[in-house]
Parts: sequence; C-alpha cells; structure tokens
Amino acid sequence: MALKFYMTPGSCSTGIHILLETLELPFEAWIVNLPAGEHLRPEYLKINPRGTIPTLVLDDGRALTDFKSIAIWLAKAYPHGKLIPADSVLAARAIELVDFALIQLHGEGFTRIFTSDRYLPVGVTPDARRLEDDVVAHGREVVAQSFGILEKRMPADGYVLGQDFSIADAALFYNEFWADRIGITLPPRVFAHYQRVRSRPVVRQVLAEEGYRS
Repeated sequence: MALKFYMTPGSCSTGIHILLETLELPFEAWIVNLPAGEHLRPEYLKINPRGTIPTLVLDDGRALTDFKSIAIWLAKAYPHGKLIPADSVLAARAIELVDFALIQLHGEGFTRIFTSDRYLPVGVTPDARRLEDDVVAHGREVVAQSFGILEKRMPADGYVLGQDFSIADAALFYNEFWADRIGITLPPRVFAHYQRVRSRPVVRQVLAEEGYRS
C-alpha cells in the first residue's frame, strides 16, 4: 500500500508536498477541494475526523492528520534526508520553528487574512465589512511582526538551521510564499531564505505541479 497524501494546492500542505518530493517517496496525491467542502464529507472525516489538511495515510493504513506530525514522521522515518538535525538542540529548534510557522504565522496571522469571517460575531450588522477589514488588517500586522521576529534568527546564508534543508524550512516557506502572493514585504534575510528555498528544483517542481508557474 503506497502512502496516500491528501492535499490542497497552495495551502499549508505545499510544505509537506515539498518534503515528500525531497525524499523522492512514491505516494498517491488526493486533492481535497476546501472551498467545495470536501474536507467535511463523511468519507474524508472517516480518515481525518478533524476535517483538516494535510493528511498522510501510511503504508499500514494509519493516518497522520497535521503538518507537524507528518513532518516529524517523515524526518524520523527517512533519516537519510537529514530533514531534522542530528544535534539535539538544533532538532529542538527545528520543532520550535515549525511551531512558530504553524501557530504564529499561519494560525494567528494568515488565518485572519484568508478566513476573516471566522472572527466576526454571530448576527453581524451592516458594519460587518468594516469589522472584516479590521480582522484582515490585524492579520497582516501579526504576519509582518512575526516575520520581523524571524528576521533576527535568520542566518545570512544557507537554510534556517545550517546547510541542510529541514522541516523548519518547509514550514516557513509556505508562509513566505503566501506573504509574497498577497504583497506582504518580507524582511531581507527572510526574503533571501524564501528565494533560496524557492530556487530548489524540487520546490519549483512542486509549485508547478500545484499550478504556480511564476
């Protein structure tokens, strides 16, 4: 049984897609159309009761249902890829940066930008549009401030933890990619990291497969 990867092009699952291709693993890609509500259909909820993406179904049928668990499993199951540092402190930092990408950048920032309606009160008034604009503006502020924090930790060259591409780079990249797509300016070292990751042949391949040509 091959790995089954449930993904949505251009979403956080892009980071996992990059890791799978980096490891050159065979897998079946299953596209989940979030706007159409496919993540809430019974057949998908049977695999991932949370109704989230990404999901990776392993060879034995067990499912991993979030970015962090999938990334760590890939790094541990395929150590030849060096996706997590052997040094224990650097490994801890990799996980810390993954959390920063998922919780701070994505969860606190981009979620407000892309799904601002979640933050509106029930039974909103005609002021809903103004309230929604405020939510988006707050999300953009969180993203900009978070990248400012990240800038102080970015090396001048190489990847975020050294010369090896890691799970942290994949997690940060999809957030950098989103920022670039919606016109949020990245600080110099963060932008250099974004360009460095994006120039990888595997990353260019993944973006092309997901429909991004530029």
